Amino acid sequence: AINIGAQALDANQIGMRVVANNIANTNTPGYIRQTLNLGTAVSQKVGNLNVGLGVRTLGVQQHVDLFVASRLRDAKSDLEAGTQQRDVLQELEGVLGELNDTDLSTGLTRFFSSINDIVNQPESASVRNVAILEAKRLTSDIRSVAGQLREMRTQVNDQVKGEVDEVNRLLDEIAKLNVKILQTEGGNAAGNAAVGLRDQRLLALERLSELMDVKATEQESGTISVYAGGDFLVFDGTARSISIETESNRGIAINRLVLTETGSTLRPEGGVIGGLLASRDETLAEAIDRFDQFARTLAYEFNRVHSSSQGLVGFGSITSVERVSSIDTPLDEAGLSYVPENGSFSVLVRDVASGQTRTIEIPVSLQGLDDDTTLADIRDALDAVDGLSASIDSNRRLRISTEREGLDFAFADDTSGLLASLGIGTFFTGTGAGDIDIGSELLADPRRFAASQEGIGTDARGAEALASLGDRPIDSLGGLAITQVYERLTIQITQASASAAAEVDGLTVYKNTIEAQHLSVTGVSLDEEAIRLMTYQRAFQASARVIQTASDLFEVLVNL
Repeated sequence: AINIGAQALDANQIGMRVVANNIANTNTPGYIRQTLNLGTAVSQKVGNLNVGLGVRTLGVQQHVDLFVASRLRDAKSDLEAGTQQRDVLQELEGVLGELNDTDLSTGLTRFFSSINDIVNQPESASVRNVAILEAKRLTSDIRSVAGQLREMRTQVNDQVKGEVDEVNRLLDEIAKLNVKILQTEGGNAAGNAAVGLRDQRLLALERLSELMDVKATEQESGTISVYAGGDFLVFDGTARSISIETESNRGIAINRLVLTETGSTLRPEGGVIGGLLASRDETLAEAIDRFDQFARTLAYEFNRVHSSSQGLVGFGSITSVERVSSIDTPLDEAGLSYVPENGSFSVLVRDVASGQTRTIEIPVSLQGLDDDTTLADIRDALDAVDGLSASIDSNRRLRISTEREGLDFAFADDTSGLLASLGIGTFFTGTGAGDIDIGSELLADPRRFAASQEGIGTDARGAEALASLGDRPIDSLGGLAITQVYERLTIQITQASASAAAEVDGLTVYKNTIEAQHLSVTGVSLDEEAIRLMTYQRAFQASARVIQTASDLFEVLVNL
């Protein structure tokens, strides 16, 4: 009886320590409530009776629902990914700045409105200069937005690398904890003896799930295996690190995740890293592409009209901005940023003194045949025009000039788009949002703004066509106007931002629900612990009384 009482004292004392530990860690992050598992000791046969030998401690057990814990990790992973994408979309919305007076929509409106002023005053060089300055301001804004978009993508890309370092640290920590738990529990996880170590491992696993979506499976030995996709990251005491490899994409070196050991690519979809990758490779990449397409279309379509029109003065000489890969290659295969098509253009040669103008049509045959037009063919055709001289310089650019004083020239009726593709008589320069600008000749002499279509300085039909370009449906844009392309981009980003914010709100509610469910199992209730403390206290006092009584009876027996 004294031995049974002593065992009970030990068991209740351990129980009180477990309760005290729970109370002490009520507010400890990641702590999981513990209880003492007790069992009946093996009975002993005394005569014809089987008499119990008291209580025995089986171990200290953590209270955790592994299924709920797994759902909580998934919920945190989804929430972190959604939060990253929401933040990027909100920043992207701010970069486009459609809620202030300096947005590109306002800049486009001012630019096309300034061209309307040329229609009303076609003879005024100063009015043309205002339009050029508005265009200069617009292109500066476009380049600024393009630079900010690329800077955002670079910053997101750099964050990916920083988070990978933290992932590797956590993987290594989980592997080391696996070893310590295995050593502490001796391969028998039934008693969960390594409760403190298990708390640390679960906390590291939750933090890992916030960085990337992973799956964790507990083995019979008590260790946890961690997987990402089809690749294991942690198995027993082995952790496989993640490395960064770079590759070029849209002008920047982007970071790609690979397993160091195998070189296989990892593509997390959840967690901070998954959200960053989706923002970098989908949200920002698409925004950059679409904004670049908007700038390219604005430049090319405007240049097609402008290069087919005439200014207040003609050209004495001009050199194409763009160069071809080979002067003997068909022009639609010569590496031009804007590809010309089958058609023709006209060159106007004017006697400045008399005002007499000759119009010569230059065919551009691009039908996929052996006789398709090359830059050398264009040079020869222009060089054959009386009063003009054409050549190709060492940079494979076309140069045209007059052969004598008193002549100038201009271009008209370009149905092939060749002049815009080569950069002859164009308004905008550059091949995208990152380098769009205004031609230096226009800045130096606003009279070269091409507002006529019936001859040099004769009318304003070219300006009318240019002014209507912003709202005119364009076949290459699926019937949309240039301004509609930009408006649709901003609207879709605004809608995506609002949708992402709503999704994050929903994910937050879901995570909080799962977290409450998780805490209902793992969390410490002070009321429950107080009841257990009283129970262990009373049992301890009763066991001490049993020992005292047995001792008194034994003393009586000895004194007989």
